[in-house]
Amino acid sequence: MKAKSLFYILFLISFFASAQDNTCACCTEKHSEFDFWVGTWEVTNPNGTKAGHNVLIKVEDNCVLRENWTSATPGYTGTSNSFYNSKTNQWEQVWVDNQGQSLHLKGNKVGNQMILRTDDEKNAGGKIFYHQVTWTDNADGTVWQKWETFTEGQDVVVAFDGLYKPKD
Repeated sequence: MKAKSLFYILFLISFFASAQDNTCACCTEKHSEFDFWVGTWEVTNPNGTKAGHNVLIKVEDNCVLRENWTSATPGYTGTSNSFYNSKTNQWEQVWVDNQGQSLHLKGNKVGNQMILRTDDEKNAGGKIFYHQVTWTDNADGTVWQKWETFTEGQDVVVAFDGLYKPKD
């Protein structure tokens, strides 16, 4: 009986000791660089028309920034998970939409901008291209997102240009 009681006491001590040492692995300055995008947003196009709305929350003990996008164009939604990869010392985002399209972006914060891009690919014509998405943390509390496609020997194409305003 004494051995069993001693076992339970040691078990409880080790359980509470480990619970006290529950540090947040993703509560670093690097892991919070993209927190300016956390929130519920109304998004407008450059001409002021509604582009959609977006909800961004931190999940997985602050390790992942999860996005849920709903376009003003009926039937188009998408989601992304953004995270700081401490192995590669860069941010990554994996985007998937309800049309079966996906993007895997990588990069870092520079000043007040998070700049992420895809790896280089070749299009059907054999030209190298990549996508780059830049989020700008504006002083007025808004966020500007610009998605550009760069193709060898061609002008830059803007795929998306939206201003995020906090939803009341």
